[in-house]
Amino acid sequence: MELTFERVFASPSLDGPAPRKAKLSPDGRYLTLLRNRAEDKERYDLWAYDRETMAWSMLVDSEKLGSGRELSEDEKMQRERARVGNLKGIIDYQWTSDGKGILVPLDGDLILARLDGEIVRLTDTEESELNPGVSDTGRYVSFVRDRQLWVGEIGKDAAPVTPKEGEDIRWGEAEFVAQEEMARLSGYWWSPDDKRLVVERFDESMVGVVTRAAIGAMGTKVYEQRYPVAGSANAVVELYVMDPDGQNRVKVDLGENTDIYLARVDWSPDGEALYVQRQNREQTVLDMLKVDPATGKTSVLFTEHAAMKDYWINLSDNYKWLADRSLLWWSERDGYGHLYLFRKGKWTQLTKGEWVVTDLVGIDQKKGLAFFRGTKDSVLAPQIYSIPLTGGKPARLTDPAFSNAASMDKNGQTLLVTRSNDDTPPQSFLADQNGQRIAWIEENALDASHPYAPYLASHRPVQYGTIPAADGTPLHWEMVTPEMAPGKRYPVYFYHYGGPGPQIVSKAWDGALRQAIVDGGYIWFALDNRGSANRGVRFEQPIYRAMGGVEVADQKAGGEYLKTLPFVDPDKIAIDGWSYGGYMTLKMLEADPGLYAAGISGAPVTKWELYDTHYTERYMGTPEKDGAAYAKSSALADAVKITDPLLVIHGMADDNVVFENATAVIAEMQAANVPFEMMLYPGYTHRVAGEKISPHRYNTVFRFLEAHGVTPPE
Repeated sequence: MELTFERVFASPSLDGPAPRKAKLSPDGRYLTLLRNRAEDKERYDLWAYDRETMAWSMLVDSEKLGSGRELSEDEKMQRERARVGNLKGIIDYQWTSDGKGILVPLDGDLILARLDGEIVRLTDTEESELNPGVSDTGRYVSFVRDRQLWVGEIGKDAAPVTPKEGEDIRWGEAEFVAQEEMARLSGYWWSPDDKRLVVERFDESMVGVVTRAAIGAMGTKVYEQRYPVAGSANAVVELYVMDPDGQNRVKVDLGENTDIYLARVDWSPDGEALYVQRQNREQTVLDMLKVDPATGKTSVLFTEHAAMKDYWINLSDNYKWLADRSLLWWSERDGYGHLYLFRKGKWTQLTKGEWVVTDLVGIDQKKGLAFFRGTKDSVLAPQIYSIPLTGGKPARLTDPAFSNAASMDKNGQTLLVTRSNDDTPPQSFLADQNGQRIAWIEENALDASHPYAPYLASHRPVQYGTIPAADGTPLHWEMVTPEMAPGKRYPVYFYHYGGPGPQIVSKAWDGALRQAIVDGGYIWFALDNRGSANRGVRFEQPIYRAMGGVEVADQKAGGEYLKTLPFVDPDKIAIDGWSYGGYMTLKMLEADPGLYAAGISGAPVTKWELYDTHYTERYMGTPEKDGAAYAKSSALADAVKITDPLLVIHGMADDNVVFENATAVIAEMQAANVPFEMMLYPGYTHRVAGEKISPHRYNTVFRFLEAHGVTPPE
């Protein structure tokens, strides 16, 4: 059966069920998760599994209980920051500490779902409740509304506990760059005993305004968005400790320099101390501040420095404060991301080697065991390991035939493992501390009833290999070929991202899109260049002050390798990338005219002065101090030199890579009478996706390739 783009993006998902946010109740009896619907793969409901009765039940039906009310612009943007802007229904939830109830945000309001089936609607307002949470003892519910933090005892009305100070000052929220670039989505934190909470206040009046036009099909909305572009002023962030009613407010001393980043905030397990991670503007120094919550006074507990000259500090959530006030900490100080124990002022390195810890999964403090995800056995198929807090050899707990990820309950007793490989869509199960499976959460077997079953006959295997970069560094690639006739040569769909962070080449399940492209007679190819994650500091470092350089050279090496293969048509290698990948398409076509047959540039950054401070300055410095690097990295100056067929795609309401990036390169090429094509999507943000729009996007791409002769052999 032919696998079309329409079927790839339709419901039910060809990946099978995709549970999200699996959590164990505080007593460990219940497993809860968000489960998507067969008829609407983007709508999620809350389900619970009783481990005693081994029965599943739906706790909250998002359609039945949802109001259908349109979300506020603030909540829409928060969802974009969290990369869940496409999801519907329930996207998150939180257990109360007594294990008897679950706080569920739904359509901008809050619901308390009890295990006996009772549903308590906590709010029912036109305004959205942002960043909802339950205090640690379960006594209070808290949320942000209209730039203020609101708190109330569960079952009673909430009230604002912070002042209202105008349009540019917000309480209880994370500022833009914290949400978008620092993976910090919250702006308040409850103490373990509920006696205090610490609240962020930020003033963004000094942040430049970007007029963002959300151009829709039937009209345009204009937003005056505070957006700190590279080299400009950031919001000024402050922290205050206060009682649950907002009284006895104490300001935390973050230092005289206000041009810093508030990276992370944590209470000690006993609630007697507060720990704040303060990062300098250059992102080369990270101070761990110990705060006296009664006075707000701070002291520097330790300082983390960039692992090498001309590098930066990668922020992480892979750390945990322990009951004895020691700290399990992740650092790249030896050149690779590893775990360290900080106890009584002394450091002990727990993991070591030319591999990285990618996630801290959990800790059993009673047994003194830490559980983590890492690349010790393979960078392409990470595994779950345990290691004693006293040190020793990591014990692998998962099957190396799969790429694995995991989470744990708060006491580190039970693993929730998700695994997949090239031939197995994601499976999830409960496991003990030794990795032994206790029960399936979702076996997702590829049997006759699976949505992907009709397409198994044409499923093609993935090949892996490496090629050397210019400095000899091995670069991993993956390739999927169609069924090929002897003596014939085939076109290549060369997918790339190229920027810092995402790793593309992996042995995890990659979904049906890749197979649909291969079914169409194209070779799928991808390569991870230097600058991408999970290979250590020296692998990432070459992009420092040099975006659009080494990545382009490494991808070129991939293109040249493809041309040596006897089954590849050397004149039909097309490149496609989104976001940083869209930027890369432009830079690759500019650098090597004629090397590629055509390029697709989706939502590209075209000029780094248009992108935000925290991301851009981490790698590029500032336009004022590093102007030459910015000029060289621009995709605008040489756009007029592009001679190969180019298709530009952009969402016209993009608030991340703002639409000005696309209009800038469009104007440059039009002014120079350079031909190119474009497809714009009214009303869509940085995520141009959906059951109808995604097929349109990919059909557009392949019509473009066909029009320019990048087609399979007859």
